[in-house]
Formats: sequence, C-alpha cells, structure tokens
Amino acid sequence: MIEVAIHNVTGAEVGKFQVDEALLGGTVRPLLLKQASVMYHANQRQGTFHVKTRAEVFGSTKKLYAQKGTGNARRGTLRTNTMKGGGHAFGKEPREFRQEMPLKQRRLARNNAILAKIISNNLKIVDSFTLSAPKTKEVATILKALDAERSVIIATDGLDKQLYMSTRNIAKTAIKPAMELSAHDVLQKRTLIITKAAFENLLKTATPSKAKVDR
Repeated sequence: MIEVAIHNVTGAEVGKFQVDEALLGGTVRPLLLKQASVMYHANQRQGTFHVKTRAEVFGSTKKLYAQKGTGNARRGTLRTNTMKGGGHAFGKEPREFRQEMPLKQRRLARNNAILAKIISNNLKIVDSFTLSAPKTKEVATILKALDAERSVIIATDGLDKQLYMSTRNIAKTAIKPAMELSAHDVLQKRTLIITKAAFENLLKTATPSKAKVDR
C-alpha cells in the first residue's frame, strides 16, 4: 500500500488515502508508457501530404535536346526531378500513421502513469474542487497553494463546467474528467491534481495486474 496525502483547496493536509499499487500496475513500466506516448503522437498525424511525381507534373514528354553533340549536360524531359519545377523522384503519398492498443493495455498505461506520479510526489489529491462561479483568479490561488504552478492537469469526477471555464485561461493547465484520462494526458504535465471522488471511481475500474514486468 502507498499512502498519499489528501489536501483541501488551501493546501492543508486533511487526511490520507491508501492506494494499492497493484491496481496501478504494481511497478512503473517504461516501455509501456513509451508505447502509449508514441501511439498518441502517431494518431495526431494526418498523413494527407502529397507531392507530384514526374507522371503528375504538367509538361512535354519530349527530350529537351540531343544526347550528344550540343555541349549541354544530358537531360530528359521537363518533368524530370533534376529540373526546376519537375516532379519528385520518390514523392510522398498519403498514408495512415494510426496505431492501436487494446483497451486493457491503454488502461494499464494510464494507471501506470498515475503510479509514476505518486512515486515522484507529483500527485495531489484534493477532497473537493468545486467553484460557485467561474473565477480564474481563485483557481490560480488554489494551484499556488498546492504547489502546482508549473504545469498541471486537473482530473474531476465528471464534467465540471465552472472549473473548466476557470482554468482555460491559465497557461500550461488542463482539465479533464478522470475517466477520460490517457497515459499521455498524465505524462505531459508535471503535476496531476485529482479529486478524491474521481480517484476512487477510477480505481474501481482497475484490476490487479498479473502481467510480467519489462526489465
């Protein structure tokens, strides 16, 4: 069991949360986290690039001049890749970069990323994180009290519109429902702030991992 402190919005410790590390993968798997991160970036690529080959460039197919006797270098048509405005020799074609990971593997990667945050003391559990009205200044004050001003992602129990509107203008700050978190979401920010209710619900979906650990 790992013991994680629970804070209130003023930064004061108000309790302890017992976390079974087996529910989060047992140990940090760097190869799994790397795979999840590579998959995320690969899926962001559109793959819609295209350049014209010699067959697609407009121009005559006639040889520019005789092979010998003119004093010029040997040249083919205007479409050749050695000419300005000619086609590319090995032009890029549209392709699909998308990668896939099984659902259980994606969840394990997410849980493993959370475990890494716990080990590095970059996970902050708050007992409650609700606002009566959108107040960016109020959220900035809370982040300062929790020592999470560098870059942070806030995970809530469901969609919190007031909190979302209060954080969208704060640099390097993101907010997302805990059940929609991915490994990349957790890893790209220095600090993860999660409400106690959201963390409890997230752990309910986790099962103790029996997979072999990558060495």
